[in-house]
Amino acid sequence: MTILVTGGSCSGKSSFAERLMARLDGAPRIYLATLRAQDAESRARVARHRAQRAQGGYRTVECPMDLQGAPVEAGASVLLEDLPNLLANEMFDGGDWTRIGGALAGLAGRCANLVIVTGDVFADGARYEESTEAYRAALARLGAQAAAMADAVYEVVAGIPVCVKGEEACVLFTRC
Repeated sequence: MTILVTGGSCSGKSSFAERLMARLDGAPRIYLATLRAQDAESRARVARHRAQRAQGGYRTVECPMDLQGAPVEAGASVLLEDLPNLLANEMFDGGDWTRIGGALAGLAGRCANLVIVTGDVFADGARYEESTEAYRAALARLGAQAAAMADAVYEVVAGIPVCVKGEEACVLFTRC
């Protein structure tokens, strides 16, 4: 099963994704961490996320780039946290972001379960400089691709998950 979880910054999407993972069968459980801790704020976020998953039985794989090369064995349950960071790393640190879509599809094909966390960076309606707009357009394309291949899509709003695709699959997780 592939599930996409989206929402705004600090919406509770990561916590919800971890609750989903706790309800999915499949071993081993792998956490693909994409954030590069480069300042105090990002180090605090990484520490908070590590604490959240400490009791979840995850094997953490640091994967800031090259999702295709991530060491994920067939049949695993995988939490990819998160698509916006992975894309930014690939686009702005010399990677090849055009391979992310294919890597997502490949990962979904070999996992028992895949939960992809992404973010809503579009709600403000503002226009930004060219490179930021290119990033937002690429994230929109990747989000649409992930949603199309997902069995279920949730948007987390103020900590409340709302099922927007896959009602049958969403029924399984109504108490998450």
